[in-house]
Amino acid sequence: MSTLSMSNAVGALPRLLDNLEHILRIGEANAKERGIDPSIFLNARLAPDMHHLIKQVQIASSLTKMAPYRITGMEPPAYEETETTFNDLYVLIAKAKADCMAVPASDLDGKEGRKFVLKMGPRDMDFTGISYLSGFTLPNIHFHITTAYNILRHNGVPLGKADYFGGMT
Repeated sequence: MSTLSMSNAVGALPRLLDNLEHILRIGEANAKERGIDPSIFLNARLAPDMHHLIKQVQIASSLTKMAPYRITGMEPPAYEETETTFNDLYVLIAKAKADCMAVPASDLDGKEGRKFVLKMGPRDMDFTGISYLSGFTLPNIHFHITTAYNILRHNGVPLGKADYFGGMT
């Protein structure tokens, strides 16, 4: 019988970005099929005070790559966030997945209870490794992937529930 470790749990994050990439590829293909400038989708948002599609992908990617570094207490890689095309987003996703997986399991395992504080806006937030991963990172990644899905869906891209899971049937 196997147990769930921090490295197993963190190792699931790149799969979420695979799902996001699947959604984006459908959106890109749909823009091409319909003769829509891809920048229309990339800069679309659900409401005026929400981030556009590019930023949703940037945030999901950033959360994924930062998770193992924050859990272990290491400095996460910094990204410039200069993406403007679907291809740029695919490159970003690949980079975030690679950076997430670059932290060895031996550095992650046993860090469930490691305490740390992150500055979020004007306030400090207290976390443990597991509370950061399960109560902050995972819900936030899902939120931004769902929002990306909904932006494309709102713009007429034919996405279904299975697409959210990477096209799994």
